[in-house]
Amino acid sequence: MDPVVVVGGGISGVACARVLTDAGVAVTVLDRGRRLGGRMAVRTVDGHPVDTGASYFTVSDDRFGVVVHDWQLRGLAREWTDTFDVFDGSPGQRGEPKQGSMRWASPGGLRSLVEDLAGGLVTEHIAVEAVTRDEHTGILSVDGRPAAAVVLAMPDPQARRVLDPSFESRAELVDEYAPTMALLAGWQRRSWGDGFDGAFINGDPHLTWVADDGARRGDGAPVLVAHATEGLAAAHLAEPAGAEPAMLEALTRLLGIRESPSWSRVHRWSLAHPAGTRERTHHLGDDGIGLCGDSWASTPRVEAAWLSGTELGAALVARLG
Repeated sequence: MDPVVVVGGGISGVACARVLTDAGVAVTVLDRGRRLGGRMAVRTVDGHPVDTGASYFTVSDDRFGVVVHDWQLRGLAREWTDTFDVFDGSPGQRGEPKQGSMRWASPGGLRSLVEDLAGGLVTEHIAVEAVTRDEHTGILSVDGRPAAAVVLAMPDPQARRVLDPSFESRAELVDEYAPTMALLAGWQRRSWGDGFDGAFINGDPHLTWVADDGARRGDGAPVLVAHATEGLAAAHLAEPAGAEPAMLEALTRLLGIRESPSWSRVHRWSLAHPAGTRERTHHLGDDGIGLCGDSWASTPRVEAAWLSGTELGAALVARLG
């Protein structure tokens, strides 16, 4: 039998491939990036891994909890905090801290968790152009490579670009995704006080969230990561660097930082998160196309992406026997 081809090396695609491989089904993961991880991305600056995509993850499902417990035992994941500050967009003006579920992080950055999950999988780093099927035999192919089934583990607009219009599963895809940008900034020393982990920002035209990356990873590095509002990100998608001055001004103003950073840069996320939600965890069509990711959930998050890929993998194992 031809292998299942998973297109997309984020946590949903890797989780799907993990289930298939563990069940003895041949599978190949294709991803256009130099490293796996998708939106659980990490950038290394001055020797420090900095999370540029997802900020943290939570655990509510026992199945995911087993995986996270193993990561914790091996030092790959750590409990970070269950409480964030709330800023109202004015310097020094903070609302009541918001307490919730325990947020988890990774000393090596969240991408390291995806790479650990992918251990032993067959992966190739290529950009997929087209998923098609032979009109006579019905055989699926990914850029000419035969496949028993194809999983598209990526944001819907990207899946639409590669999936041939003849597939019925294409009707399941939506185009409503919101952009953001991540500002990474590092200082010589920490000047924003101890006990700060992160903050939700209300009412600011430029920022929605800021995280203390050193507190998040546990090494105390004087590094902050802030996320842009959808409006600011949309206005600067063509030239992300243009958003940096406004983001840096808002960040230093909100945290009362007087010193200029030693370094700073902006990372663009054109398809940061889905604007809508779904009740199903995945799609597996009669045409052999599987769809999974964080948009296949009532609340997009890392755990939801893992569950989506895991449950699609189980569905494929049952179908392929």
